[in-house]
Amino acid sequence: MDKTESITGIVPEPTYKIPALPPIFEHDSKRILRELNEAHRWLALLDGKAEIIPNQGILIETLALQEAAASSEIENIVTTQDELFQTNASRQSFPSAAAKEVALYSVALKHGFESLRTQQGIISNNSIVGMFQILKRTTGEFRKTPGTVLKNEKTKEIVFVPPQTLEEIIGHMSALERFINEDLPDGIDPLVAMAIVHHQFESIHPFPDGNGRLGRIINVLYLCRLGFLRIPILYISRYIVRNKSEYYRLLQAVRDDDLWEDWVIFIVKGVAETARETAVLISQMKTLMDRYKEVLRKETKIYRHDLVNNLFRHPYTRIEYVMEEVGVSRPTAGRYLEQICALGLLSKLEIGRNHYYVNEELVALLVGDKPKP
Repeated sequence: MDKTESITGIVPEPTYKIPALPPIFEHDSKRILRELNEAHRWLALLDGKAEIIPNQGILIETLALQEAAASSEIENIVTTQDELFQTNASRQSFPSAAAKEVALYSVALKHGFESLRTQQGIISNNSIVGMFQILKRTTGEFRKTPGTVLKNEKTKEIVFVPPQTLEEIIGHMSALERFINEDLPDGIDPLVAMAIVHHQFESIHPFPDGNGRLGRIINVLYLCRLGFLRIPILYISRYIVRNKSEYYRLLQAVRDDDLWEDWVIFIVKGVAETARETAVLISQMKTLMDRYKEVLRKETKIYRHDLVNNLFRHPYTRIEYVMEEVGVSRPTAGRYLEQICALGLLSKLEIGRNHYYVNEELVALLVGDKPKP
């Protein structure tokens, strides 16, 4: 993969001329159209599937955390699943530095989605800067100091030099902001536009760090802005993890050889594959949730809708989470969780001083490489 570095005291010459938007290539070639048909079909199915989970906040929480882990893994920020599910950003509870990085990605994504909702469907540069500040725990904005280059992590060879001056970055980001938020030109499919937006953002490389993760957040927010998804639940980072070398090769192939068609096809295939997998996962989650409800209704007197929601919002739940979200006392929350453990629906896990109640079947669904239909 490529790694951002800064060369002190040197202003290198950019190696790629950022194109005007939209870039010129055959946006509706036969190869692209063939992939678009499949991607649109699965996106429509996914958007419909999301409605089968009554509390859609569950999907945003659980799927955003998985996306955060996969997107961070692309940048070599790796956390274990145990650490991931122990994380609670609202309580500032992070079992490791890597888990904190992952959690902040999830917080930034949700901030971006909330901004999209409150700004009449606009993805503004101010919102993008806000996500960067959350992700990197900084007050910084666009790059101001020249010297940024991207190097091959193994060979240390410079593979790409992005725009260097703040003036250039602001100009390119302003043009990108207009392209994202204005009506698309005739003949450009929205998914083709998404692939263009992603490449353009990564090539502008507007921030000192975190550009890859921010670019992948913008992907899903763009689909929400265009009305393909009502909530941000399509994340292609796992697809990119599985095809990381191809992802970086094609990013550079556009810059070196103008191979836009291959790049667009790669991204559109990722949308189709991810939408299909996520639709299957949501169906599996709904089936599992229904079984939990049925068992609790039949075997106990503690069934509550918000209690079941808690078990699926937090794959590793705690007494404190149940107290807050179900509105019961500590003894009552503990009794609920112990009863659910006795039924075999949860397992108890002690990590340090903390006790977690683990929804193992949900965890297995979430971490599975490819959910099976």
